[in-house]
Amino acid sequence: MKDVIIVGGGIIGMLTARTLHEAGLDVMLIDQGELGTESTWAGGGILSPLYPWNYHPAITLLSQYGQQHYPALCQKLQAVTDVDPQWIRSGLVFTDDRELAAAQAWAQQFGYDLQHLATPEALHECEPQLAPEFRSGLFLPEIAQMRNPRIAHALRTSLRLSPITLMEFTRVTRLETSDGRVTGVYLGDQVLKARKVILTSGAWTGLFPEMEAANVNIRPVLGQMILFRGKRGLLKRIVLHEGRYLIPRNDGRILCGSTLEMNDFDKHTTDAVHDELQTTAYRMMPALRDVPVLNHWSGLRPGSPDGVPYIGEHPDIAGLYVNSGHYRYGVTMGLGSVQMLTDVMLGNSPCIDPTPYRLDVVRTPTAEWG
Repeated sequence: MKDVIIVGGGIIGMLTARTLHEAGLDVMLIDQGELGTESTWAGGGILSPLYPWNYHPAITLLSQYGQQHYPALCQKLQAVTDVDPQWIRSGLVFTDDRELAAAQAWAQQFGYDLQHLATPEALHECEPQLAPEFRSGLFLPEIAQMRNPRIAHALRTSLRLSPITLMEFTRVTRLETSDGRVTGVYLGDQVLKARKVILTSGAWTGLFPEMEAANVNIRPVLGQMILFRGKRGLLKRIVLHEGRYLIPRNDGRILCGSTLEMNDFDKHTTDAVHDELQTTAYRMMPALRDVPVLNHWSGLRPGSPDGVPYIGEHPDIAGLYVNSGHYRYGVTMGLGSVQMLTDVMLGNSPCIDPTPYRLDVVRTPTAEWG
């Protein structure tokens, strides 16, 4: 009998396992593959929503928590594992200022430094590699990034060094419940008992019948990205243009993404998207025409109607908790959402008001959700 079984070993599942273990609970973490190798590995790692003023404030609150606390976590993980997650404060540049008023109102509300790059000279001084056609923009200098495969590697390594029970390449087929309470999970015909179960299973969370019964609407949303083999220092800032972004890594590589595709669980990449991303990258940064494409991959995000994750206890099944539906921002919101849920489970004062994330809150779909 475990205190907690966590189903799903992405960044949220791994952080949850660490946090509850440090609180003294006997924890088991189960994943159908290797820990951290689905959407956690595949993402871009920008520690901010792309256009944060266009999202529900609940998304900003979780993101802000991560922005404040990820640096200390990265230092701690590197000290334990010798794996550097490559947290970098790159800053985020927007290639136009069409939403200046909304951006300024959001920045004032949440305390962000937002700079208006009102002239071509100011914009290109901030990021010299931008295409000449961009004439004005916005800049958030505080926005940082992490390298997704490296934060996943650091967390996975730290868990393997701990006494936490890990079960990789193992699929939970269903939940066991009795008298309105969760009592364990099934691995085929085998039952593993637990006092509490947490679903952090990303895009696969919605496959559990208990989620449908609670109107938890999570579905897979495919994202494709490409990676350029750039030289160190070629691009300084994260750049965002019409929903597409360029992210500079420490070693000079530059990531370009990403798409939003409703293809169920099909993870195939396509030549058409490869070419579209490449063309977009050239338009944003003409110097990339001389840089080879190194890689092209995809990942399945756990989409939710308004991008706000479902975080909390199931309304009808005691002891069953959910932390999923982070859409494009699992890494961005992961640290805040884990801390909030574990605060609730441990009886601590939540770091963020959990009300907007409850499973029984009705979500209004955005245009992006379709």
